[in-house]
Amino acid sequence: MDKKQSFSLSYLAFTLAILWLIQIWLAPQVINVSYSQFKRLVREGKVTSVVISSNQLRGFEKSPEERAEPMFPSRIYRTPRVDDPGLVAFLEKNNAEIIAENDATFLKALISWVMPALVFVGIWMLAMRRLGQGGPGIMTLGRHKAKLIAQEDIGVTFDDVAGQDEAKVELREVIEFLQDPEKFQRMGARIPKGILLVGPPGTGKTMLAKAVAGEAGVSFFSISGSDFIEMFVGLGAARVRDLFEQANKAAPCIIFIDELDSLGKARGIGMAGGHDEREQTLNQLLAEMDGFEANKGVVILAATNRPEILDPALLRPGRFDRQILVDRPDLAGRRAILEVHTRKVKLADNVDLDVVARRTSGFTGADLANLVNEATLLAIRRGKAAVAMSDFEAAIDRIIAGLEKKNRVLNDKEKTIVAYHETGHALIAALRPTAEKVHRISIVPRGIGALGYTLQLPTEDRFLLSRTELLEKIDVLLGGRAAEELVFGDVTTGAQNDLQRATEIARSMVALYGMNDKLGQATYAETQDQYLQAGLVRRPEISEETARLIDEEVRRILADRMASTRETLQALSLIHI
Repeated sequence: MDKKQSFSLSYLAFTLAILWLIQIWLAPQVINVSYSQFKRLVREGKVTSVVISSNQLRGFEKSPEERAEPMFPSRIYRTPRVDDPGLVAFLEKNNAEIIAENDATFLKALISWVMPALVFVGIWMLAMRRLGQGGPGIMTLGRHKAKLIAQEDIGVTFDDVAGQDEAKVELREVIEFLQDPEKFQRMGARIPKGILLVGPPGTGKTMLAKAVAGEAGVSFFSISGSDFIEMFVGLGAARVRDLFEQANKAAPCIIFIDELDSLGKARGIGMAGGHDEREQTLNQLLAEMDGFEANKGVVILAATNRPEILDPALLRPGRFDRQILVDRPDLAGRRAILEVHTRKVKLADNVDLDVVARRTSGFTGADLANLVNEATLLAIRRGKAAVAMSDFEAAIDRIIAGLEKKNRVLNDKEKTIVAYHETGHALIAALRPTAEKVHRISIVPRGIGALGYTLQLPTEDRFLLSRTELLEKIDVLLGGRAAEELVFGDVTTGAQNDLQRATEIARSMVALYGMNDKLGQATYAETQDQYLQAGLVRRPEISEETARLIDEEVRRILADRMASTRETLQALSLIHI
């Protein structure tokens, strides 16, 4: 409800309340009396006029100018009518005005029965309109919630999507089909009914779908998978049917279903029964795609970052039979994405987007867009006329390491410990041939628990790591703890995150990559979904002896690398403060 409508209704209710109070105040007071009392009031002159109906007598008091208390409402004396032949003569004798009333009037019946019925009907229609959110009542519940973006309002093309060249090549075939479907029909080809965009969050799956519609010049239906699910059973299936009916009328067009995993989760997983609302909605979607003719000019795009939990029936040929990976951009892709997002940003001459792209390994398109915005806001906050390289550096530090905690003041001893800790990381990184080079060292507290950090800058994107590279990564992580031991003869809690990451790498080497001598070339753990986060989630069926050997190998690797790291630092005479 908008503010104007709420304002009008509140004032209407206030006005009605005031009128009701005035009516109560001005309305005459009705007093029930016996027939004898009624005749006595007439005899005493307190009743000047009498209304005679078929079942009652009503006597009206004197007029306000005749009464002693004119400011108070007048009184009506009411009594049941009795069989008294001398009533009229009695009233005439006492000078009372006689008024006859016909009870069976059409107006009275209308007011008594029809008007209350109309009031209740009006209240019901108002409630249904509120339930339907402005539509024609409760019938809108079964309508789809997709946002229809007209062709001229999309405003996104492939020029606005950078860093996903392979995905754009895959989708150009869909654009050609939407622009010239007869070309495919003449050759007897069938365009895929459904195309599933798979990739981590923030990689531009929704932007790609809009770009396809923008390039093809067609309308775009956008809806989230969760919009189909409601507490009322059957509404989700009704919305699926309505969506496909509307898409057929608007063809050629694109239906884009975001977060498909919220709707298309494999049946039987976490289901309370066979009549679950989500399962019925999924069944309806499968049925609509089966009976859906792709040559009508409607293409279904969907996006998910959890393809492993989708129902197999969704992924079979004839439904979402083509999957396109929309992965994190590589170095060249990040450079192109930065160029797109800095088109309207005034950059200083010292900004090098190549360096920014190298420093943002693993960033998605959404991360890079946020980075440019953070750097721009920081430049404005500093009163600059253009965004400088230092603003980008500070924005990257804020995103990676967290916000600088200026109020968290370390004492001199803690500053010294943090400085030696970070120096240990940096020295080991400089002395290990395969380690990434150090770009920055800081002892300024950031984020939730980081008291300092050592930032390494990769020179290129890496997709394979050797055993030596993994071991030297562990060396760099253990360098801070080793420096604390050698310099202060004691250790602190500052290495908690370093030890956790080093342990994860060592366990992955043993249980995932087969990089050990005792357990051989075998995998003893299952990884989590690659599009969400890497790591171990559970072990398959292994014996207690194998589990013990895995733990022993992990401890041995960490102990050996700690000893090697300590020897390297001792050779540099780091113990002399």
